[in-house]
Order: sequence, then structure tokens, then C-alpha cells
Amino acid sequence: MAFVEINGRSVAYRILGAEALPVLVLGHPLGMNQSVWDDLLPRLLPRYRVLSWDLPGHGASAPLAEGGDISPGQLAEELLALVDHIGAGQFHYVGTSIGGVIGQTLIEQHAERLLSVTLTNTGAVIGNSEMWNTRAQRVRQQGLAAMSAEIVPRWFAPAAFEAQPALKAGWQTSMACGDDESYAQLCEMLGRSDFRGRLSAAAELKVQLLAGSEDLATPPESLQALSEECAGSGVEIGVEIGVEIFDQVGHVPSVEVPERMAAWLLDSLAVDLGDVGAQGVAYDTGLVTRKQVLGEEHVERSTRNASSLDAPFQQMITRLAWGELWSNDDLTRRERSMITTGILAALGREELTLHLKTAKRIGLSEAELRQVLMHVAIYAGVPAANHAFALAKELGWGKG
Repeated sequence: MAFVEINGRSVAYRILGAEALPVLVLGHPLGMNQSVWDDLLPRLLPRYRVLSWDLPGHGASAPLAEGGDISPGQLAEELLALVDHIGAGQFHYVGTSIGGVIGQTLIEQHAERLLSVTLTNTGAVIGNSEMWNTRAQRVRQQGLAAMSAEIVPRWFAPAAFEAQPALKAGWQTSMACGDDESYAQLCEMLGRSDFRGRLSAAAELKVQLLAGSEDLATPPESLQALSEECAGSGVEIGVEIGVEIFDQVGHVPSVEVPERMAAWLLDSLAVDLGDVGAQGVAYDTGLVTRKQVLGEEHVERSTRNASSLDAPFQQMITRLAWGELWSNDDLTRRERSMITTGILAALGREELTLHLKTAKRIGLSEAELRQVLMHVAIYAGVPAANHAFALAKELGWGKG
């Protein structure tokens, strides 16, 4: 876990995964913390650079000052400052509950930063102001430790408690560690939040929606209404790519059914390559992947240096190599890096230097590179491997 100061307050975050992978940001529910995503990480990290953070007064983030008036816009700005801090540009966003409210704010105010948006267990309106103001008042009077026994059971479906008998007590303990005032201010914020008629920018985005059949706070109807607010975004109401409903799941699918959620998320986030054989992959799809893998500076330099002679060639390799191959999720970028490095080493091609640098960006270990080049020695010849080892050492590999 790392910390950064934003607007005078310490924010706890984690950034995991290789630099060359697309960034996936995860926003947790009210009263919980970023650990709700832990069980998804083994499935996500081979394909995404994952950023998660703790909301104010949650987890290890500093609390809000008393008498404040926090807004979804401020939470979104805090998140964007964090994304800028890690050096990312556009990103995929996944948010549950209040995390979904932040996601809707990003759609409304910062759509240009989004590659896609996945909203789970949330709504354009959640509850009503009277309910949230009452809860805020009670939290300030009684404290989260006392309120947790009432709130936590509403988060999960009965099946989750049957499968994990200690789930309730564990999350009550976690919730009790939160800051009462921060929680209360966020409750009041939810009471004021209403995104109806404000999500027209969703028309230009890839939007996925997920609900739990046993969710008491934001039932499937809440997500159906949200899908209508995102009309024209490519969300088809009532079908698989519209509102996905997980049976026997409550408000926090990342905790209740992490394997199922990870599989659904990976499938829904995968680049849509269409009918590649019939129409090919769009240039823009390949360009995004090429910049993520090789770095924007390298791609911009290649584009800038292209002449009338090789500009069509640059466009072709962007569509074919980076669109149809590297954008395809059948193999991870780590696996593609190992294959590419091995082939280039075997052939002794000039591009080996570039892809040895790329292997570092993607996160290959020294041991993995060693094995790739030892395969080259056996199957393509010792001189080819010897040259590749020497070049890798010149580029800083093998220095610990």
C-alpha cells in the first residue's frame, strides 16, 4: 500500500501490475475498503494494471474534516489526481455502490478519460435523502461500531453467510474501524446525488452494468433504470450485455462471488475485435494497445518520423500487429512479449532491442527472460542466444 497527499489529506492506494498494461481502476462500496477487490486480483493482474484506493475515512485514508460538504465531483477529482499521480491517461473504471456513483460522475464530467465504465450494485438515485440523512445522524450519535451490526447483514445474500460463516463478524470489525464523520458526510452526499438526465456522455462509452438478485440496497430494478439513463450507450436493456444479474448475490459481488465476477469482468472488458476476417481491426484499437505496450513517446516518434514512403506501413502494423494480435485477449501481453522476444532473438532481428525494453515494461522477470533465451539456444542456435543475452545485458538486464 502507498500514500499520497491530495488536497491536504492522505489517500491510501495500491497500484499493481506492469506499466505496459491498460489501467483498471476499482472503486469500493460505502463502509468497506479496497480489500473488497483482493480475490479478483489474481485473475486481473495478468491483463491489467490495477489501481484501487480507500475512500475518505475508510481503510487507511485520512478522514474528512468536520462540517464539510463532500460531493461526487470532489471524489472524482481526487481519483483523477491519483490516476495522474501514477502517470496514467485513459483508464477502465469499475465501481460498486458509492463507487458506482463516482463512476457516473466520471461519465458526466470526465468521459474523455474513460476507456470503459462498469457500474455494479448502484443507481442513478440510491434511496432518498431522508433515509441517508437519518443514517448520517445515527452514525454521528451511535458510531459505526454500533451501527455495523445493523448495516453489514444488508450487504450480503444469505448464501454468502452460509458459505462464509465468519463473513458478518469480519466486516463488522472492519466497518467499526472507519471514521464516523466521513461515513456520515458520504451518506448525506448520497442523499443529494441524482444522475437522472445527466448521463448523455455514456453514448460515447462502453458501459457494463451488474446487479445482484438479492441486493436490498440497489436491486436489479435500480440497474435497469440506470441502463435507461445510459440509453444510446450500446447498453441493451434486459439482455446479456445490458444488466447482468447474478443470482443469489447481494450488494458486493467482488466479495461474495469473486471468481464469477472476475470472469464476467474480463469477458466484458475484452477488446471487441469484431469479425476480424471480414473487416479487420480498427486502427484506433491497435494504436491504443501499441502506446500502452511500447510507450507513447516511442509511438509518437515513429509516427512523426514516418514519411510518404512508410506511413501506410506504420498504419498496417498498427492495425495488424497491435490490433489483431496484441489486442486479442486469448494470450496475455506477458505471453506475447515472451513469444515475440524469442522469435526476434532466433531471427537476429533489429527489433529485438525494442522488445527487450518492452519486456521490462510488461514485467517479465529476469528468470523468465533467461528461459526464453535458453529456449532460443536449444531450438535456434547458441550464437543467436548469445547475441540476445549480450544485448539484454547492455540494456540493463541482469543487474539485480
